[in-house]
Amino acid sequence: MASKQKLSPAAKKRKAARDLAYAKTADRKAKKAHAQRERRKAKKNGVNVKGKDWDHKDGRWEKVSKNRANDGEGTKKEGKKRYKVPKRKTKSKKR
Repeated sequence: MASKQKLSPAAKKRKAARDLAYAKTADRKAKKAHAQRERRKAKKNGVNVKGKDWDHKDGRWEKVSKNRANDGEGTKKEGKKRYKVPKRKTKSKKR
């Protein structure tokens, strides 16, 4: 992905490390896993999800462009408590 920011090579390297560390947090991993499950389920049910992302705040499919930066309102208003990732149902073991 090309960065629109004009960063020096050293700054670009530091930013890549920060971005990777953020992407590996438990919260981001949970959201990614949930979005993947939703995408698989939607495809299985015949829903066209091409060019769309799962919006964890609104709980629906949105265009990729709309699902960025708090629907165009910027990121300062966003908070972790507004994003609900449902707990994955565990299968109980039958004995």
